[in-house]
Amino acid sequence: MVGGAPSAIDKVRPVLKAIGGRIWDMGTEAPTANAAKIACNMLIAMAIEAMAEGVVLTESNGLPRDRYFRIDLTRRQSLAPVSLGALHSAHGLDFVDGKLYFTAETNKVIGRFDPAGGAIDWVLGTGQDRTHMIRVAPDLKHIYTTNVRSNSVSILESTTRSAFGPPPPTPSPGSASPTRAPTVTVWDQSVIPAGRGAEGFDLSPDGRELWTANAQDGTVTVIDLARKQVVATFPIPVQGANRLKFTPDGQHVLVSALGHFGTPQPDHVNLIVIDVASRKTVRTLDLGGGAAGMLIAPEGSRAFVAVSGGGKVAVIDLHTFTLSGQIAPMGQPDGLAWVHAGPNN
Repeated sequence: MVGGAPSAIDKVRPVLKAIGGRIWDMGTEAPTANAAKIACNMLIAMAIEAMAEGVVLTESNGLPRDRYFRIDLTRRQSLAPVSLGALHSAHGLDFVDGKLYFTAETNKVIGRFDPAGGAIDWVLGTGQDRTHMIRVAPDLKHIYTTNVRSNSVSILESTTRSAFGPPPPTPSPGSASPTRAPTVTVWDQSVIPAGRGAEGFDLSPDGRELWTANAQDGTVTVIDLARKQVVATFPIPVQGANRLKFTPDGQHVLVSALGHFGTPQPDHVNLIVIDVASRKTVRTLDLGGGAAGMLIAPEGSRAFVAVSGGGKVAVIDLHTFTLSGQIAPMGQPDGLAWVHAGPNN
């Protein structure tokens, strides 16, 4: 936030751009920028206080903050909540091979919940700030996360190595077979730098690339998974990029955007379509509010986008990349997931 004579602001603008993602001009008087900054700090302080009061209220009425809640969608009934113990701020979820993988942002870890056993059976640290979204490969040997405050992507790969400790004894002469050294499964992590606020991401259908949308600097980072290297970073015409999805044919990428928070500036682009080959934006859409979670129909004909700021789910025709319908009213939809409906649903 800046205030002052236009000539003075223009003189220092290159420096301001180098240290900040966006410049807000508050007028020709310097005190106006100071007042605006103080007001923003007051809003942040009050938001922190409100969240703290909310935690106190819920915990004092018997609702711990270390739980997530389950719903039986067939019977439409709540199930017993799952305690995460010392793990806090669970966010990203991925259900693979009968188990629920999740991120715990406060603890900088990922974990796995076994519904059959009713307990967390595995936890792995990332060492990255605010590990946010998670994707588990079907082979269960590769896990990918975005880490918002570390501006990074983690690629986790499992491998088998010799266990720590003394080597096995030397086999005696004439023994039937040598003693095998004990082994242990470990996880190797590669941390790939991305843009500021790396958040929504997806893997290309051919498994060669990972694309992540960087919410705080309005860019997309492309990572070559074989080389574990960034091969491109390019700007996108949205603010607050939230989720990113490939179309099933791998030819296009959709990015949803929540827009500017706490500013009077309107956001008329909430969804963009990127041509993968050229890495250029080929379509922008105004969905009527900030957009978040996305689902793409398996047959590749439609995309469903949660328009949190508009109280609806927008339906996008993936042949024309136009708005073909909506599901409303919906409150403030955010995350979306497919449900396998039973024969009576």
